[in-house]
Amino acid sequence: MPATDAIDKLGFFMAIMLPFWNIPLIVRVMKRRSSDDISMAWALGVWGCMVLMAPSGLRSHDIVWRTYNIINLVFFTGVVAVVLYFKRKRIPNDGRK
Repeated sequence: MPATDAIDKLGFFMAIMLPFWNIPLIVRVMKRRSSDDISMAWALGVWGCMVLMAPSGLRSHDIVWRTYNIINLVFFTGVVAVVLYFKRKRIPNDGRK
């Protein structure tokens, strides 16, 4: 079935491409030198879910799911690292606006 092959190839390609959308977020945080607009609970919650889903992805026979899991975990770990780094570097608020 050629249609199934095309769908599988498209799914595989998108499994690789989707995690690359994390790059603009990483770049924006680094340029602004602030991650104040990103919820720490959200970032750690999403990352934690990915870590807990990773064993399923690594064991899967589905190449699309396995590829997506690996690449997304790598890129989102980058997001979390940058968010944590720039939350730590927060300048104390002295009450002035």
